[in-house]
Amino acid sequence: MMNYYNELLKMLSVDFNCQPRDFDIEENVLTESALNEGRRIYSLEKFFFRMVTTGTNAVISADSCLDDVLIDFMKKGSGKDLFKLPILSELSPELNKFGYKLSETSHMFLAEKDVTIEGKFDTRWYYDEEIHKFYGDSRFPNAISTEFLAGRPDRIVVCACKGREILGMAGCSEDTKGWMQIGIDVMPKYRSKGIGTYLVSLLKNKIIEQGDIPFYGTQIANLHSWNIAFKCGFRPAWIEVGAEKI
Repeated sequence: MMNYYNELLKMLSVDFNCQPRDFDIEENVLTESALNEGRRIYSLEKFFFRMVTTGTNAVISADSCLDDVLIDFMKKGSGKDLFKLPILSELSPELNKFGYKLSETSHMFLAEKDVTIEGKFDTRWYYDEEIHKFYGDSRFPNAISTEFLAGRPDRIVVCACKGREILGMAGCSEDTKGWMQIGIDVMPKYRSKGIGTYLVSLLKNKIIEQGDIPFYGTQIANLHSWNIAFKCGFRPAWIEVGAEKI
């Protein structure tokens, strides 16, 4: 069994401009957003609004112009309550006033246990610059980025192949030092054959072998993706939601 929980709290505390202990209390926490060194870089701008829970309270990092609104919002329930759609949607009109809207919720998983995988597919591995030749290929929107991103570069790709044909691809980006987010794409005619589970498991194990931390994210209704995560030894670890410009 693996336990990356303490490392997770350290990572999230950088993103949310708080202390790791802030995630293990009952009270909800509000901080002013900041571009801290070592954060995951999904944008060059500070959070206008971002909320996270690891299952207890909620920690919110936001622009100070939202302080009064968010202080009242945090009183509406526990951390998990604030993610309920009827409560969360109450923020929409306030965000709209500043030209923002709620983003989708991100459901995130951490590796928890080893799993046994069968080597039944031919595979090819690619690293760093070797991955660049796949940029712009519309078959792989989840496994890799559309272009090289210096802030969160793609590090490893593993493909299941049949001759020269790619059946599926799993890739990981280093979203902050030592944290590798895994994505998976399987070609439509080869789905439901275990390729996604096989590739994600291989990549997860490779990341752990090199001393880094694998994590995985999906949308709330993507049950197929959830099932891949469970089969590969991941467990739900945290949920985030934010704001994006209209």
